[in-house]
Amino acid sequence: MGKQSQRPVGEESVSEVVMGLRESFASGKTRSYEWREAQLKGIIRMIDEKEENIMEALQADLSKPKLESFIHEISLAKSSCGLALKELKRWMKPEKVSSMLTAFPSSAEIVPEPLGVVLVISAWNYPFLLSIDPVIGAIAAGNAVVLKPSEIAPSTSALFSTILPEYVDSSCIRVVEGSIPETTALLAQKFDKILYTGNAKVGRIVMSAAAKHLTPVVLELGGKCPVVVDSDVDLKVTSKRIVVGKWGSNNGQACVAPDYIITTKSFAPKLADALKVSIENFYGENPLQSEDISRVVNSNHFARLSSLLDDVKVPGKIIHGGQKDKKLLKIAPTLLLDIPDDSLIMQEEIFGPLLPIITVDNVEECFDVINSKPKPLAAYLFSRNKKFEERFVKTVSAGGILINDTTMHFANPNLPFGGVGDSGVGAYHGKFSFDSFSHKKAVLHRSFGGEVSARYPPYTPQKQKFLRALLTGDIIGLILALFGWPRS
Repeated sequence: MGKQSQRPVGEESVSEVVMGLRESFASGKTRSYEWREAQLKGIIRMIDEKEENIMEALQADLSKPKLESFIHEISLAKSSCGLALKELKRWMKPEKVSSMLTAFPSSAEIVPEPLGVVLVISAWNYPFLLSIDPVIGAIAAGNAVVLKPSEIAPSTSALFSTILPEYVDSSCIRVVEGSIPETTALLAQKFDKILYTGNAKVGRIVMSAAAKHLTPVVLELGGKCPVVVDSDVDLKVTSKRIVVGKWGSNNGQACVAPDYIITTKSFAPKLADALKVSIENFYGENPLQSEDISRVVNSNHFARLSSLLDDVKVPGKIIHGGQKDKKLLKIAPTLLLDIPDDSLIMQEEIFGPLLPIITVDNVEECFDVINSKPKPLAAYLFSRNKKFEERFVKTVSAGGILINDTTMHFANPNLPFGGVGDSGVGAYHGKFSFDSFSHKKAVLHRSFGGEVSARYPPYTPQKQKFLRALLTGDIIGLILALFGWPRS
């Protein structure tokens, strides 16, 4: 694999790339356990050998702190690949299921098979993990793959194009770099599945393009992820977990980052003070100079976030932070209190270092606030009240729910990661990734024995009685029909 080279896509059309992958998939090489195992081992080796290069690319694209890069991207990618290697034989094994009396004697099984050639369109905020993790699942399921990294993270995109072909079979796994023209060209091709991570606007474009080919999609989108804070909490722990989940997650540029807080009017001052303390403890008195916080990805997103702060309905609502450095593309961790619901900041996903606190008279009112908005990718609750916790889980519809913490569910490979409604379609991670890129084929095995004459015409009254009794589970009627006895 390491000796194979990938021609730059500029030297061949996107259609040629996809055609080549279809030929490779048709050869059957991606279906074997040995091929899948070799690719996954290659990816682990790539992560080990190129860790420093990966960190440098993430630093160039986002000024992402090295420890954050390791914890949130590199280690999770390696863990995902390791799990797939460990469980692959079990995942590939057909699942035996019970057969039915009417097909006796027979056996039944569900056989996972690869879909074919799949497309992964990645995001810029976690440009390494959100590229390689779906690719790991697609490979484990036995597919040929096109990876389209985000052009908004150009260093990581270029890194994938350079190093991935050194470690995997480039006749079956390709990287296509570029922006809107290249993505549009890719979406014009027929794929067997598309996984897209990004915003809902582009998600609709992807889904529309996929519909032309009846291609199934997984859309990992986002939304406004609420954090409900009850008054019965460990305030110090709560504030630390909210702060690290917001600003320790790529400076709020994460689809599962807390988007706004809901708490009571009476508890809001205590919570705000605790959050301020945690922010200062983590990022210092001048967070714009902190090396433990990422920058805003580019000037366009900086301008978008600045416009949220410049909204005429926001002045006077900032209770902490708000400082900006356009040259460094940094905005300090910012808390806002009682922002009007019709303000810009409450009408769109923030995806940045701004965190509004919405107050209500009674914490139970949180359900009306949350349910008045599109379903989020994640919802968080901090409370010791078990009944309130149970109601939260039952009442709030979200991609995932986490109690007394933030974002941690994303790292659990035993939980599906995906949205609902406007926050996404489908899910992946761990076995869910394998399933997402597999077709579950139903297979029924029979011998030439077990013939029942009643199955075949002409359907005499006796045959009809027999079949009715057999199909309705009428044991007495079945016995009577077999012996030709009338029902008394």
